Amino acid sequence: MAKLKMKYGIDLGTTNSAICRIENGVPVIKKTVPEGKDTLPSCVRFTSKKTVVGDKAYRELANDPKNTFAEFKRTMGLTTIYHSEKTGYDYSSEELSAEVLKELKRFINDDTVDVAVITIPAKFKAPEVAATMRAAKLAGIEHCALLQEPIAAAMAYGLSTDVKNGYWLVFDFGGGTFDAALLNVQDGIMQVVDTEGDNYLGGKNLDNAIVDQIILPELESNYNIQECKQKIRATVKSAAEEAKNQLSFNESYTIETEDAGMYGEDDDGEELDIEITITREQLREAIAPIFQKAVDITKDLLKRNNLKGADLGSLILVGGPTYSPILRQMLKEQITPNVDTSIDPMTAVARGAALYATTQEYEADMSQSVEAQRVAVELGYESTSVQTTEYVVVKLLPSECKGVDGKSLTFELTSGDGGWSSGKMALTATGDAAECPLKEGRANAFTLSVYDELGNTLPCFPNELTIIQGSQPGSATLPYNIGIEARDEVMDRNVFVPFKGLEKNQSLPAVGVANGLRVLQQLNPGNENDRLVIPIYQGDHGTQGTSAIYNDHVFDVVITGDDVPSTVAKGSEVDITLKVDNSQGYHLEVLFVQIGETVEKDLVVEKRTVISMRDWTRQFNEAQDKLRSLKRGGHVPASETAEAEKILADLDARREAEGAKDDDRQHLLADLRKAFLSLEAIEKKHGIETAKDELRDLYDRLEKANNDFGNQYDAEVHAMRGEVEQALRSNDERMVREVTEDVRGLLFGRVAINAVLVGFIQHYDSQFGRIAWRDRNRARQLLNQGAAMLNGDDTDWDALRHVCIQVQDLLPEDEKQNGPGLGVDQSY
Repeated sequence: MAKLKMKYGIDLGTTNSAICRIENGVPVIKKTVPEGKDTLPSCVRFTSKKTVVGDKAYRELANDPKNTFAEFKRTMGLTTIYHSEKTGYDYSSEELSAEVLKELKRFINDDTVDVAVITIPAKFKAPEVAATMRAAKLAGIEHCALLQEPIAAAMAYGLSTDVKNGYWLVFDFGGGTFDAALLNVQDGIMQVVDTEGDNYLGGKNLDNAIVDQIILPELESNYNIQECKQKIRATVKSAAEEAKNQLSFNESYTIETEDAGMYGEDDDGEELDIEITITREQLREAIAPIFQKAVDITKDLLKRNNLKGADLGSLILVGGPTYSPILRQMLKEQITPNVDTSIDPMTAVARGAALYATTQEYEADMSQSVEAQRVAVELGYESTSVQTTEYVVVKLLPSECKGVDGKSLTFELTSGDGGWSSGKMALTATGDAAECPLKEGRANAFTLSVYDELGNTLPCFPNELTIIQGSQPGSATLPYNIGIEARDEVMDRNVFVPFKGLEKNQSLPAVGVANGLRVLQQLNPGNENDRLVIPIYQGDHGTQGTSAIYNDHVFDVVITGDDVPSTVAKGSEVDITLKVDNSQGYHLEVLFVQIGETVEKDLVVEKRTVISMRDWTRQFNEAQDKLRSLKRGGHVPASETAEAEKILADLDARREAEGAKDDDRQHLLADLRKAFLSLEAIEKKHGIETAKDELRDLYDRLEKANNDFGNQYDAEVHAMRGEVEQALRSNDERMVREVTEDVRGLLFGRVAINAVLVGFIQHYDSQFGRIAWRDRNRARQLLNQGAAMLNGDDTDWDALRHVCIQVQDLLPEDEKQNGPGLGVDQSY
């Protein structure tokens, strides 16, 4: 096996993608065919005969939405499927991404692209990272390294700038994601200090804002689009995107119908004839709040690192939306005037990925090569340097050579421009070193030639190398804390505890440990039913000690009796080591101290299920309950609850528009977790007083719910009163929280279920006409029966529940997922 360097960099983007290769020391973007563009639209269309990727597919996105797909990067790592009517198949996000990668590979007609660096957003979580690796494999990229997009952009910038010292901030606002990366640069050596971002904030959100705030209101004033609004929302999206792009360079732009029926019909069957002129000021009003979210994230990143905008040497713009003069002005006014526009925002990531590729080694098996003759060598050198010379060691690999006599061979290194040569030097298995001069501030290419004793040139592999001078990237870093779940007895909840060594911003590769843990169940060898479950979580900045459920559950590592050679006693000590490689792959080692045995596992990160709007709404109501309890008690100043109130108000305004799509629902969930974390921080700060406020609030709601439903739980509610009063008299926070959970269990486990049944019948009675019932007549009969039961003097709640279950069985699958189900309700 020979160690070789990579040479291809791929920016796999939400909206556009690109591939780049180092040629004679220069990162060269390989242009699309036949359009000759630097970037390829990340869009895939299926016909009955072929798969179309890129511009041709994108042009059909509005006309053929059931077979044409885009923005699937936003659902990477989810169970989302894209169904094509033409092929009859379902496609995952990684399968669609693989088609984009395959198309990019076709731009290279003189080489096989089976090794590459692929970029990912800095804030991609484990499922998204794993999905990207799967997409690479599906596209035939056998050796894949992942690199965070802002680091790639910083590498591209590092070669082009004279600013070699100070702080840089990469502001990467792409089609579907936003990343901010803070780097410290000293003499060209870059080190990532911290990262922040939002995986669901990007150009798509800008397009949606233009549609919802400018185009749809105009259409509503002229057409009846109440029922078909969501469909029209999709058809006019491309027009919104074009308006956004044009208004980056013009003061106004007019969206108008070019072909009859291109935007569809309204509810009355009238074709939409659109002519809407949008000014830059109107655009500003619509999209400035979206940009402001990214600006605020950047401000917070600087603040927590004790920096101000004035401390930045450069703020580097990456991503198509950063062309916007609106955004650029906001950044200059709110962050720093040092906004650098010297690099191409559209191709910087791909160029940087190609540069990074020259620093990455992979092992290649050359034993199956078909050449009749080949000299195999190993090259030893530093891929990046801030010096003006670099030694390159050239070593013969006799076992890898083919059809040549290894005796009396010589080698020669020459610079890419032909201006320097090492002269011929002996090529041996022990190796020899040539001192190569480096031109400053660029990637220096060198060619290797090998000669036999007669001076004939022999084919050799590898035969070229690149050394980057003046810019040296540091390691990629962990974008999140990685840890496990542990019990907080005082807060009476499971909390997130990072592994020591796997804290956010640790350099990769990294190793984390959690020692002194205990086995909760005895493991008997050969018994697969004996299980040790280790939940692994990712958490953002400041999440140590927060409730585990408000962080991202990555996977459960399950060790059974089948994995251990002898009995592991309950309560015995266990030490866990988790290793994370450069591309965020996981390897776990579990040491059972009692038996002195270690179990090792390479961890596979599976896709995660998308949250339903029904479940999201329940969690949203829970957050509102927490907020109300904190405000009602009077112990918490309004300034402390302001952040959570702002988040929840924003979510309430967005949920109707964003509830339909998987990626938007995940965005809603991510922001909702921020609200929970903010509320939990307040609870911790005010300790027992907020715990008592929550208990009082829940018990008041329990009494109200019991009263509303005929006082049928009087005995249990009154018995609970004694526990509540005792807890409120105490100063034992743990007791208060335990009683709170008891009250919550009675309220939402028994009493409030009646409210769920009432709401369920009333909802589907009023919405009956819009539901595609499995048996319409039976559904109508059951709903009438349920309504009659509610109108009686003494409702049989068990019988009503049975009716509701039968109604639910008649619902279509999508309504079962997103409608008001029969689970726990938080309305009381």
